This record gives sequence, C-alpha cells and structure tokens, in this order.
Amino acid sequence: MMNFINTLKDIWKIEELKEKLLLTLGLIAVYRFMAAVPLPGIDPTQLTALKDSTSDGLLGLLNAFTGGAFARASVMALGIMPYISASIVVQLMGIAVPYLQKLQKDGESGRKKITQITRWLTIAITLFQAPTYIGVIQNQMGLPQEAFLVTGATFWVSSIILLSAGTIFAMWLGERITDKGVGNGISLLITVGIIANFPAAFIQELVSKQTAGAGGIMMILIELIVWFVVILLTVLLVTAVRKVAVQYARRTAVTNIKDVDGARQYIPLKLNAAGVMPIIFAQAIMFLPIALGQKYPALNSLTDINGLWYNVIFALLIIVFSYFYTAITIPTNKMAEDLKRSNGFVPGYKPGEETANFLDSVLSRITLPGSIFLAALSILPAIIVKFGVTQNWAMFYGGTSLIIMVGVAIDTIQQINSYLLNSRYDGLMKTGNSNRKSLK
Repeated sequence: MMNFINTLKDIWKIEELKEKLLLTLGLIAVYRFMAAVPLPGIDPTQLTALKDSTSDGLLGLLNAFTGGAFARASVMALGIMPYISASIVVQLMGIAVPYLQKLQKDGESGRKKITQITRWLTIAITLFQAPTYIGVIQNQMGLPQEAFLVTGATFWVSSIILLSAGTIFAMWLGERITDKGVGNGISLLITVGIIANFPAAFIQELVSKQTAGAGGIMMILIELIVWFVVILLTVLLVTAVRKVAVQYARRTAVTNIKDVDGARQYIPLKLNAAGVMPIIFAQAIMFLPIALGQKYPALNSLTDINGLWYNVIFALLIIVFSYFYTAITIPTNKMAEDLKRSNGFVPGYKPGEETANFLDSVLSRITLPGSIFLAALSILPAIIVKFGVTQNWAMFYGGTSLIIMVGVAIDTIQQINSYLLNSRYDGLMKTGNSNRKSLK
C-alpha cells in the first residue's frame, strides 16, 4: 500500500504527467456530462420503457458501451461506436484496396490520410444509424406518445443533426485524449462508459441477493472472488506472449575496432493478437439471426443471448475470426524481411521465406488456445446468469466489456510507468552531471 501511495506522489510531482492526467480526466468528465443531456423534444421522465428494453440482450450491450446514453435518448446515444465501425471497415478495406495499402506504407503522411478517411466514413455511418435509432425508439420501444414533445420533420432533422454532432464530438474528445492526454482516448471513452454501469449493476445484484434463499452477503462474497479470478485470467490472456528467439550477426564496433558478439533478442507473438475484434465481428454477425428470428420462428432459439445454440455459434465465430483477424494484422512476411534487412535471424531457420513460414506456424499454434480462451471468456456471462446472477452484473464477468477494461487499464498503466521511468532516468543524469562538476 505504501508503494502505491508513493507512486501516486511521484506521478503528482511530474508536471507534464500531472497536466496530461488532469486533461484526460477533464475531457472524460465532459463526455459523461454530455451523455446525460437528452435530445430536444423528448421528455426524460418518460423513458422508463426505453430503459427496460435495454436492460439486457444486445441492446443492453450497446447501452453499456455508451455509458447509459443509449437508454437516456441522449445526444451521445450513438457514442463512439460509429467511429469503431468505420475503423474496422477501413482496416478490412486495407487488405483489398491498393490505395489504402499504399497509404499504409507511406508512414506518418499516410496515417493522417487514413485517419481523415475514417472520420468521413464515421459521419456517413452516423447519418445512417441516427435515423435508425430515432425510428426504433419511436416505434419499437413502447414509449408513450407523451414522451415526444415535438414530432414530425422538425424532430427528425434536429435529432439526426444532434446525434451526428454528438458522435463527432466524442470522436474529437477521444483523439484529443490520445494526442494530449494519457492512454488511448477512444478506448478510454468506451471503458468509462462501461464502468459507469458498474455501481448500478452491483447494487442491483446486492438487492437481489437479500431475498430469502438467495444467499445474502455470503453469495456476494463468492461472486466477488470468482470475479477477481476471472479478471486475473483476463490479464493473463491480454499479456501472454510467445517469445521467439532472434540472433543478430556479429558486428564490428567502430569505437574500438573489436568484434562484438551478436545480440540475442526475441520477437513477442501475443497469445491473443486479435484483441477484442473477434468478439465485435461475431456480435455483428449474431445480429442477423436475432433480426430474422422475428420473422422465422425456427430461428427463435438463436434470439436468446443466454441460450445454448446462440453461445455455441457465438464461440465458434470468435475462434474463426481470431484466426482471420490475426492473419490480416500480423504480417509474418514483413517481419521476416525486416529481420533479414537488420542482419537478424531465428536460430535454425534461413532468413526470408523459411523464417516467415516458421513465424506463421508458431502464430497459428498459439492462436488456437488464445481463441478458445477468448471464446470461453465471451460466453462466461451467459453461464454465470444460469447460476442466478443478474444480467447487468454478469456482463462484468467476461465478454467484450471485461477484456476492454483490462486491456485499457494495462495500456494506461504502462504509459504512466514510462513517464515515471523517464523522470527517474533524467534525475540520475542530473545527479551524474552534478557529481562531475563537484569532481572538477
């Protein structure tokens, strides 16, 4: 505990880091404030039916990602999700579109152009999703007519403009956090939205366990222990790597004209190189049977997100997409070529194609356990629900929510640690300089 307190003191002493943290917290506070602002023309006291409709299921997941803004009919109801969708589309198009492939190789200038394309695509997706959202809350959520203070074209046009502006503003906030603050801004906004639902979900679970025969405080303690174990397993999944040893050729040091032994390093191949993307892809696919289930009763078994067949298909899709996304994002051929150009090689394998094939085979082998582990974590909330845990609280036991929270937390902590290490290094250098002066 003392080490933790001392670390907090060290963070506060570094002026640059302190300013970045305060800026990050301030922009997050602005985002959370905007998420509570309802669309003009909607009575916020009449949204009970909308909140009930988004209490579970896939709509509940969307509501969690927006920090409850979806159920509040907020100007931030779409949140940052259109930007995530646009980023995925641009990334997938980069495989087949030569222009995007060229931009990916152009360094910083190419990255800026890709970012600009993603922004414009975000606006296009928002202009499609905004009227869909308005139509859903008007016709399918059971809201009373009294909830709509304004109707007709005025309400539609103003709401579409405000929802689009809300998403663009959220995108801008995320980019400012990434550039001027600490951590990945887009991921932080999603994480904060998920965490915003945590107190209400825990209180709901606590109240439900106070009923007769529900287990009381003892059952809550057991659930917390299980939750802690799941978090530890998620940390292992996010941080686990397979180290491939790399040997660099002997070289001559110019300073003393001596042979220097080749440096031995390694290439870290992540067990879960695809992150949460396979879950996002799989969930997008699973929207289809839910939509078709309303017309074809034979598919009703796939509309229950806690049902057996839904989760079996969901898990299989995650495994398939883990291989797919890993294959398109980890260029083993480029890794082998870069290694060859830097006079490096994997012991026992020839530089070039043979090294690329070896790296590809290692990546394929470690992706299987990683994808199975990811699939198991993703369907864990559906299993937890069967043991009497409420749906909102079960969401924190796995799936996209927990993996995003753990990944963002690790990334943010690593950035803060890098600032601390740089600060201590500078301090050592200053001490060394002062010692030299004293010797003179």
